[in-house]
Amino acid sequence: MTKHLLIAFLASSILAGCQSFTQKPTDIAEVDAENEDIGAPEADTEQLGFIDTVDPVLPAEDIENDTEEPTEPVVAIPQPPKDLWDRIRDGYQLNLDIDKPRLKSQIRWYSTHPSYLTRVSKRGERYLYYIVDELEKAGMPLEIALLPIVESGFDPFGYSHGRASGPWQFIPSTGHIYGLEQTWWLDGRRDIKLSTQAAIAYLQRLHKMFDGDWLHALASYNSGEGTVMRAIRRNKKAGKPTDFWSLDLPTETRAYVPKLLALAKIMKNPEAYDYQTHFIANRPYFEEVNIGGQLDLAQAAEMAEISIDEIYLLNPAFNQWATSPDGPHKLLIPVNKSKTFRTKLASISDNERVTWTRYTVRAGDSLLVIARDHNTTVEVLKDVNKISSSLIRVGQQLMIPIAGKSSESYTLSSHQRLLAKQSRAPSRNLIKVNYDVKSGDSLWSIAQQYDTDTKTLARWNNMGLGDPLFPGKKLVVWLKPDSESSASTSTRSVVKRVVYTIRSGDSLALVANKFKVSVNDIRKWNPKVGSQKYVQPGDKVTLLVNVVGG
Repeated sequence: MTKHLLIAFLASSILAGCQSFTQKPTDIAEVDAENEDIGAPEADTEQLGFIDTVDPVLPAEDIENDTEEPTEPVVAIPQPPKDLWDRIRDGYQLNLDIDKPRLKSQIRWYSTHPSYLTRVSKRGERYLYYIVDELEKAGMPLEIALLPIVESGFDPFGYSHGRASGPWQFIPSTGHIYGLEQTWWLDGRRDIKLSTQAAIAYLQRLHKMFDGDWLHALASYNSGEGTVMRAIRRNKKAGKPTDFWSLDLPTETRAYVPKLLALAKIMKNPEAYDYQTHFIANRPYFEEVNIGGQLDLAQAAEMAEISIDEIYLLNPAFNQWATSPDGPHKLLIPVNKSKTFRTKLASISDNERVTWTRYTVRAGDSLLVIARDHNTTVEVLKDVNKISSSLIRVGQQLMIPIAGKSSESYTLSSHQRLLAKQSRAPSRNLIKVNYDVKSGDSLWSIAQQYDTDTKTLARWNNMGLGDPLFPGKKLVVWLKPDSESSASTSTRSVVKRVVYTIRSGDSLALVANKFKVSVNDIRKWNPKVGSQKYVQPGDKVTLLVNVVGG
């Protein structure tokens, strides 16, 4: 009897295995000449070297122990795929057998930019296993694991002009709805686990709202459920079909869903598109560790024996040099480093988690000024020093938590990312002007002053168009030489940035004459000095000088 049961079990296993093979397309449909080329993905122009140069912390390969010969017949048990891409393909649920011009356009773009696909796959290597695991638990199509490529290119620090942030690109209001806290210390929209859970919850709600239509749900994730509902109502009223492809939606949304479907088709059968996927191990990359309180991120990196950049890439929600004093008191650590980290964390005392300095209050000080000078907040100073009000007195001693290393060491903190962004010239032969925001300023008024537009100004400063401006905030403006002031009889023009120190007897007119530029240009390039009635010896002015032309 046992023998018959064993034979039956083996037969059923073989049949089940056969059903897992599916026929894959072997060619790409011809793109019609009249196809509309809507919303092709933009090239990955942002210089994300600080992400792409941090190699993943990969565990050593498991060593199999086959020293003992089996004494009993072994029944073959189906093993999970080693490559995460195989697992993703097995979980596809969407209809990819679609022949639409917009889809062909996106397939054409992605298939002709294989280096981009590999680059974003490598960025996603830290996060994809967790995302796939959560989608499977929710019973959702695993094509959605590719959505962060469409949203952010798997850049956890991605920030759009519309103020969307993180790998899933939540705007502030939607982030708050789904419990993604946004403070000076952290931005939950960038938290890998929390933002993924929020995106799944949001997509599930949209899926239910649109009666199980995933394309409507995905379109709503991009442009809002109200936009899609109105488009459906318009089509119903006009007697038109209400499927996604028939709706009159914003241009970005019309391209958004095809981008995801194009990625899914290419990743399903990469050979058909002459592409080879980047291998991603089908096992957890990180483990969540309870740290029990605030911790300097540089110290966390040392205890885990990884780089500070790796800590930030796994925990991108943290804006500053340390975790938030109010929590969450958790860190994601590479799986193969978590044991080492836990052991060292248990060996340090509470007062060793962050570095402290003792500060004596001076005349003219305020908690706001002290907090700003020490890269912390008034709330932290009050909490640490048990102060109930903002009143402090001269000579009072305050304990202040400070970074254990130089600020430059925390290369992926919010401040350092901004400085790196502001230091990258968008093109050659441009001069960088530092601008201190004044009361009454707006992005529009500053853009008008420097003959640019608000979108460009925001991009230079890693801002959203709706981000608040406050007096004292430092912006950068990139200027090109004025056509009149840089014109010369020479056909060649080599423009150099010159920093000149004002000497005794100098005036802006004398400096302008000396370097053959206009006074107005000097004032525009140097708004702080230019706003003064007189320049003073020692003042520094930046000039854009043609060193070839006469």
